[in-house]
Amino acid sequence: MNSRNNDTSSEKLVWFITGCSTGFGRELAKHVLESGYRAVVTARNPDEIKDLGAIGDALVLKLDVTDAAQAEAAVDAAKEKYGHIDVLVNNAGIGYFAAMEESEEAEVRKMFDVNVFGLSRMIHVVLPGMRARRKSFIINFSSIAGLCAFPALAYYNATKFAVEGLSEALWQEVEPLGIKVMLVEPSGFRTDWAGRSANESKNHIDDYSATAGAARRQLRDISGKQTGDPVRAAKAIVEAIASENPPHHLLLGNDAIDAALTKLDKLRIEFLGVEKIARAADFPRS
Repeated sequence: MNSRNNDTSSEKLVWFITGCSTGFGRELAKHVLESGYRAVVTARNPDEIKDLGAIGDALVLKLDVTDAAQAEAAVDAAKEKYGHIDVLVNNAGIGYFAAMEESEEAEVRKMFDVNVFGLSRMIHVVLPGMRARRKSFIINFSSIAGLCAFPALAYYNATKFAVEGLSEALWQEVEPLGIKVMLVEPSGFRTDWAGRSANESKNHIDDYSATAGAARRQLRDISGKQTGDPVRAAKAIVEAIASENPPHHLLLGNDAIDAALTKLDKLRIEFLGVEKIARAADFPRS
């Protein structure tokens, strides 16, 4: 979807956004509607997003992405009202704070069900219609934690690394069909993620107090004081998909850019340091 073939400034695109009760989802839905686009605005509790329905041409729906029947019903309702979906935004997600050894399996599986399988479920449901139209956009919310792992977020990192791998394969499969895919990778933003959307393990092991424990405390302490602005992030996302060459990776925030570039530098140094050993593992070239 580039500006030459799909002028997003003139078309009233239909957006379908998951997880709109707070944070990125709410601000993106608000910005999209205020910009004159049509939007399917969803949340597990639709009472929390009723106000968004009054902003513009919006369809407010109940949606828990872990419920297959709700996912199919929401997409059917969107197609019944608008005929199609132009932009799917997989924003719904939760966090979980714990060192890997402290983590509780039930909580980890719950997070994977939302962050990975819920996201992939929505893609499965919308792709047939997008393939038929040969022009659409899928935006998957990852995180800088999908590129750089952090202590106290071992399994959260894993869900976002999974989203990265899924999305990278997906764009190779669907871009020849006219469907663009973009990963959104924010650093710390003033959403309610650390306060409302992230549970914490009941198991605290003293040996991890200086690593995962310290990181967990910091995440709680800075909640509401992060440098990232969700309103500006929403505008950046819309601007990115309207650009002539939308990126596959949209890093958001100074900390995200700095962390990603630092990791790239470290990986290059490490890879080159073992290049001779790595290349010697192949059968000799004839």
